[in-house]
Amino acid sequence: MPTSAAAEPLRAERAETALPAGRAAFAGPIVAAMALLAAGVATVIAGVPLRDPGAVTVRRLIVAVAMTAGFLLLDIVVRAAREDRGIPSLRALADVRRTRWTPGRLTVVAVAVACFHVTYLAYRNIKSVAPLLRPGDVFDTQLLDIDRWLLGGHDPYVALHDLLGMGAAAHVLASVYMVFFAVIPLALAGGLVLLTDLRAGLFVATALSLAWLLGAGSYLILPSIGPFHLDAAAFASLPHTPVTDLQVSLMQRRAAFLVDPSAPGAAQSIGAFASLHTAIWGTIVLAAHVLGAPRSVRAIIWTLAILTVVATVYFGWHYILDDVAGVVIAALAVGIAAALTGVRRVRVGQAT
Repeated sequence: MPTSAAAEPLRAERAETALPAGRAAFAGPIVAAMALLAAGVATVIAGVPLRDPGAVTVRRLIVAVAMTAGFLLLDIVVRAAREDRGIPSLRALADVRRTRWTPGRLTVVAVAVACFHVTYLAYRNIKSVAPLLRPGDVFDTQLLDIDRWLLGGHDPYVALHDLLGMGAAAHVLASVYMVFFAVIPLALAGGLVLLTDLRAGLFVATALSLAWLLGAGSYLILPSIGPFHLDAAAFASLPHTPVTDLQVSLMQRRAAFLVDPSAPGAAQSIGAFASLHTAIWGTIVLAAHVLGAPRSVRAIIWTLAILTVVATVYFGWHYILDDVAGVVIAALAVGIAAALTGVRRVRVGQAT
């Protein structure tokens, strides 16, 4: 066991991080309320109920809760081990749990996780009814024309196929693309639990929620499906990957939804403009810089983000303008989240 003097800084740190999150605690509920209101209006106009087809939101909530609990246990063990300078004693574990993870802090984290998923539920509903709110409006041809203009008459996905090949690169990019679905709950749970100052974690959660909300609105601006549908022949030679299965599944669900939007479990999740993969990764990148994450962490995030953007074009999910719009959404999400939570540029573990 460390001496009382050696343990004092750790106790002081835990006391500091146990302080109330202040106005940052209200940011998530505000965004969730706005998102739910927008989804309610959108579904009423579309004539379909607000719903969670396939219980996707519930399943993602369960995963996020499990990850949050796992990170919480990890946080307690690591901090107690640091205080005991070795294998933590039960007393050290209890001390960390009592001083850092107060009922108030646990409540704020639980509310943040719940509000994030309420926002995600709203996002899914708005995205689903976009074709009903803009019937017949599909801007794929115009978006591809912009791509060709930007690249001097060339298709960006064909250029990537020629540059990277259509073998091993497809499997690597598919893996990176699918990692996205695990990164979201990791970023949410990790931010809320592992960052020393809870306000920093709430900033991350709020920014991610805003990316969903802003992204949902973007689907109503330029309704589109994506190059993989508009120019299917260009992607026919790609090897079979999980991305292939996802594209087929989403198009089948979209077709069924458009036939009978009111059918139980009916939903569609195709929308090219804007790219939410880019928006979410962009939000994580910008948040990492705002919070002063270690250079190695930022390097990993940047690498995955760039590869994901490349994958969105390579597999025909998105046009160039979709990814540009995703970056704009990320910047807006981070800026608004900073304003709502009061978090400015800080180092991880510090507050403003």
